[in-house]
Amino acid sequence: MAKFLVEGGHPVSGTIRPAGNKNEALPILAAALLTGEEVHIQNVPGIGDVNNLLTILESIGAATRRPGAHEITIRAETVRSTGLPVELCQKIRASVLLSAPLLVRCGHAEIPLPGGDRIGRRRIDTHLFGFEALGAKYELADDVYRLWCDGRLKGADILLDEASVTATENLVMAAALAEGETILRNAASEPHVQQLCNFLNHLGARIEGIGSNVLTIQGVERLRGGTHCIAADYLEVGSFIALAAVTHGELLIQDAAPEYMRMILTQFQRLGIEVEIRQQDIFVPSQQPLKIKPDLYTSLVKIDDGPWPAFPADMMSIALVAATQTQGTVMIFEKMFESRLFFVDRLISMGANIILCDPHRAVVVGPTPLSRRVMSSPDIRAGMALLIAALCAQGISEIQNIEQIDRGYERLDERLAALGARIHRVEG
Repeated sequence: MAKFLVEGGHPVSGTIRPAGNKNEALPILAAALLTGEEVHIQNVPGIGDVNNLLTILESIGAATRRPGAHEITIRAETVRSTGLPVELCQKIRASVLLSAPLLVRCGHAEIPLPGGDRIGRRRIDTHLFGFEALGAKYELADDVYRLWCDGRLKGADILLDEASVTATENLVMAAALAEGETILRNAASEPHVQQLCNFLNHLGARIEGIGSNVLTIQGVERLRGGTHCIAADYLEVGSFIALAAVTHGELLIQDAAPEYMRMILTQFQRLGIEVEIRQQDIFVPSQQPLKIKPDLYTSLVKIDDGPWPAFPADMMSIALVAATQTQGTVMIFEKMFESRLFFVDRLISMGANIILCDPHRAVVVGPTPLSRRVMSSPDIRAGMALLIAALCAQGISEIQNIEQIDRGYERLDERLAALGARIHRVEG
């Protein structure tokens, strides 16, 4: 396996442009299977998860082309298989997003239980209950769930038992081609969900309430082809902001989608991280306060996550590392995944002053100097967090299993090296 050798203690400074949003690209690629016409997608990030999903699409009959470095054209005139390859599905969570396209195109789908990050319990029940409400039937056997329906799906009034992003995306795709009206209540409203809905409307779907937690979908008989440009990855933007702050660098992030950054920047301010919004760019000054801003009438600051527009769960690992370099005490309260904080033992071994209270809460007292360590990357976001820690630590750290980082961040070592980071990839 490949690894990073990282020499810390050097400011990360300069100008960078974020890649396209991974969490938007994956459902958009899956949705291309809903039509037999050509779909052209721009600003697609060159990451492992995208490559794996494209391979899955090709395995079931979709034709794909790459006319440019970050462009993909997909045409799925026919679907020759409704069963997905087990080995590839075990690598990515996004394979679950092919459930709806296969169900509406073929009336049948066989989906191996998806893989992806091991950050805690990740239910598929909400997906299956929603499909059942639309008239589908399902069964689970031998770690494969099978969906089927007789004829066209029927619209329904559905209350999701949790505001699941992927369940919302699956059910929006299914309802777009169902007969009649579907109302999705307690729907997720993250930016990538909004972008999927806008993309489907561009293809001829009729979705209202985009950006809210109640979506109304009038089913149509068919979708046409079209073009879509993936928005900037606001999670990558947040990672770069934290990295510049803790390494005392000066960074300009171009086309940073600041409209999606409001809650992230609000919580970063509580950690003493300040930025300037310059139209569509975000500037991180080199001199950061890095001091906890206490709440009124209480000395303990709490940063917690939740469904949009709350602080994103995928930014919790980054916020925790930033807190180790900030003066004061903060509680990091991860509400959504019970295993996401289990990477903190690596930070403690580096010298961080962290008390893991339980699977969901960690108290961080900073600032503490970090020292080099040999570590393994457990998931995409924890991998990025450990890389940030290594870049502000003293000495040369080794980060193993960087395939996890490559799944979500494009050519990260090359892009950060251009900003002055001392990072070297060693192929295993």
